[in-house]
Amino acid sequence: MRAYVINRFGGPEVFEPAELPRPEPGPGQVLIRVAASSVNPVDCKIRRGDVPVGPEFPAVLHADVAGVVEAVGAGVTAFRPGAEVYGCAGGLKGRPGALAEYMLADAELLAPKPKSLSLEEAAVLPLVAITAWEAMIEKGRVQADDFVLVHGGTGGVGHMAVQLARWGGARVAATASEAAKREQAQQLGADCVIDYRQETVSQYVERCTGGRGFDLVFDTVGQPALDQSIEAAALKGRVVTIAGRSTLDIKPAFQKSLSLHTVFMLINMLHDYDKAAHGNILREIAGLVDSGRVRPLIHEQRFGFSEVAQAHALLESGRAMGKISLVADWG
Repeated sequence: MRAYVINRFGGPEVFEPAELPRPEPGPGQVLIRVAASSVNPVDCKIRRGDVPVGPEFPAVLHADVAGVVEAVGAGVTAFRPGAEVYGCAGGLKGRPGALAEYMLADAELLAPKPKSLSLEEAAVLPLVAITAWEAMIEKGRVQADDFVLVHGGTGGVGHMAVQLARWGGARVAATASEAAKREQAQQLGADCVIDYRQETVSQYVERCTGGRGFDLVFDTVGQPALDQSIEAAALKGRVVTIAGRSTLDIKPAFQKSLSLHTVFMLINMLHDYDKAAHGNILREIAGLVDSGRVRPLIHEQRFGFSEVAQAHALLESGRAMGKISLVADWG
């Protein structure tokens, strides 16, 4: 099968075309004919060699996948050949990713794609939707009448978090660096938008919450946003972060008696831990998408697999709004 691989760590230019053996599904596995993928920050980190969780060289990257089931292994009853599925299912140690004609995936990690989305649209959702769900629903326990702050409200994870918070009945504030992004955050459901370069934390806490602070703060950015999250939280509030390289002085959090939570959604794949939870979350997300409660925000410029280097460069530039999609363009 045709694929795009990396044989060394480095910049976006390290991707190169390759011919690899087509895999066959084992017990509990599904073989997907890949239609689309998307770019996540972790894909860039693996490509650069920043995190030691990638597949062996020649490495097929990208965790997100959407496509059509080609074959199923023994014991798989949830999917049949021809089914359209989506999931976050590879691009890690022992799990080659989606930048190929075919991808093996554990059936538990997959779900039927939302009926209202194309395969390309569905492919941008899995990693960010699962992360936002774990942060807002499972760890943050968002409730009706909460006031929620999402740092990076139009980013990949952030735009899903804003919508899930609204679905949970909360009022939502979101930070964004540009006027167009703040307008988009409002369209996604943010009641209060924040230009963090122009307002101090105390200023936007006063403007958005009357000085009370936010019941739940979600940091999708990392330092200095984690410190700002603690400052913005209400007494006995909850703070959730996905920024694994941040450091923290917990004294300000202790003085407010905050609950601090972390989310690293790749844990389930890296450790074969409760993989079915991710498939179940994606079924919930598909229902929310098809009912109009949630929608993917996709960057206006689209890419093919042959343009994966350009897609990575765009994500690393910080100019993208929402998710960057890639479609299989083998010709």
